[in-house]
Amino acid sequence: MFLSMQKKELHIVSFDNPFPPNYGGAIEVFYKIKALHEIGYAIYLHCFVNSVPEQSPELDAIVSEVYFYKNSHNPFYFFSKTPFSVLSRNNRELLNNLKKNNAPILYEGLKTAYCFEDNLLKNRVKVIRLHNLEQDYFKGIALSENNLIKKALYFLESKKYESYEKKLQHFDKVLALSRFENDYVNSKFHNSSYIPVFHGNEKVEIIEGFGKYAFYHGDLRTSDNRKVVKYLIEVFKNLDYKLVIASGSKEKMVRRLIRNAPNIEFVFLKDFEMLKQLLGEAHINLILSFQRSGTKLKLLNSLFRSRFCIINENIIDDEIVSDFCIKTDSKEKLISLINFLKSQPYLDGEKKKTVLEEYLNDRANAQILSGILESLNR
Repeated sequence: MFLSMQKKELHIVSFDNPFPPNYGGAIEVFYKIKALHEIGYAIYLHCFVNSVPEQSPELDAIVSEVYFYKNSHNPFYFFSKTPFSVLSRNNRELLNNLKKNNAPILYEGLKTAYCFEDNLLKNRVKVIRLHNLEQDYFKGIALSENNLIKKALYFLESKKYESYEKKLQHFDKVLALSRFENDYVNSKFHNSSYIPVFHGNEKVEIIEGFGKYAFYHGDLRTSDNRKVVKYLIEVFKNLDYKLVIASGSKEKMVRRLIRNAPNIEFVFLKDFEMLKQLLGEAHINLILSFQRSGTKLKLLNSLFRSRFCIINENIIDDEIVSDFCIKTDSKEKLISLINFLKSQPYLDGEKKKTVLEEYLNDRANAQILSGILESLNR
């Protein structure tokens, strides 16, 4: 067996290059690989990308082999019953590389699973990390999108995934990263286990007392995040408190929206070191979403590195984690919470450290994943 004490091997098929880990999906994949490497796994990493990098030293340090495959953007794929985001990651070379040994295969989301039923992989252990319920994810993007053509394409992709999700029943195990998605898959296919999200934070920074501002950060190339920013700007135009919005994208859009709001500042987010500094100085972190999809990584960064976190129901459904957050379900309640919390010192640092460093420990959760693989390979 490959999973002996001497040698543990695993193929991971990723929807994108996980380095740099600068958005939710990439963060989850990168730190999962890192944790598995630390507990002794030899990882064969397969990444679908729009452009193949010349070098990948950060990945080379934690994987045994890395392969890159270019996404296909054939417009005729839109006319297939198979989701475009699946067909665009169809590559025969991947299949040939997966056949080089008999190690189990971990697919990162249904987007990567085009070839998993191929006869060449018939007797292999195959598990899938479910990053989202894709039909819900694409429907949420469609509802937030203003461009009518993109809106229609996202709705079409959502409808295709409604049918395509039945593929989940053919995996040896589905690994969900939210309680809701775990329950959903088990109600239909009875083959899911919940493993919390991998995030890369090792220690909770005990930052108590008062910070300087309310804080929102996110990738504003995403329509849902743009919708949240517009919502927060409208909220803070009527508040006597500072809001800092940080992102590495859509700077002109945000500056245009805040030109008549002196209490709102935009910061161009250069790197993770800059994000850590902004989190450390924040008093209230605003982590909101208008669509339900997995667990938002930005929440975990905020919990490990900052003070108060205000969330809505779409951010996380794990009560062990959400108990350290304050929930809002309306604009009126959000305004009331901000007005209250801005004058309250943060005092939960020690309690948060005791719970989260154990429960959201990447290496411990990698051991849980390893145990699942071992049980499937017997």
